[in-house]
Amino acid sequence: MSIGHVLLGVLSEGPAHGYDLKRGHDARFPAAKPLAYGQVYASLGRLERDGWVEVVETTSGGGPERTTYALTPAGDVELRRWLGEPEPAGPYAADDLVRKTVTALRLDADAVGFLRRQREVHLSRMRDLMALQRDEPHMTARIVIDHTISHLDADLQWLETAADRVATMGEAR
Repeated sequence: MSIGHVLLGVLSEGPAHGYDLKRGHDARFPAAKPLAYGQVYASLGRLERDGWVEVVETTSGGGPERTTYALTPAGDVELRRWLGEPEPAGPYAADDLVRKTVTALRLDADAVGFLRRQREVHLSRMRDLMALQRDEPHMTARIVIDHTISHLDADLQWLETAADRVATMGEAR
């Protein structure tokens, strides 16, 4: 996901400060790791450099300077272009979970124990997300949570398959 493009989407609803952009992002993706302020401001710098956002106001009312950003017409064109393009299907062949499992197997570490512990972490996260989803009133946030739950479910299936392979096939690499 392009953070910059998501910020363009937030700005399409109206001008905002960096703090408001972070809150807007985090509200849209409640199951994701909260966006860091540094990431917001770095992205805004790139968006401004590319001509997709502009500073419309800078104020300092006794505290830190607050800069308000707005979407430019070029930024709106870029946002629409991005929204119109499908994302490539991910390779998913070597995410951290797979890398750690393969490394444990190659080093004769306790891969079965790792897979079991990882399964518990995934199940706990799934329970947390399902509880969050029950209480979430916004359809867009529920869709984000659905996506995360689906990926956790796929990971759980993979964890079970991998554990079965390790148990039945041993260390055949």
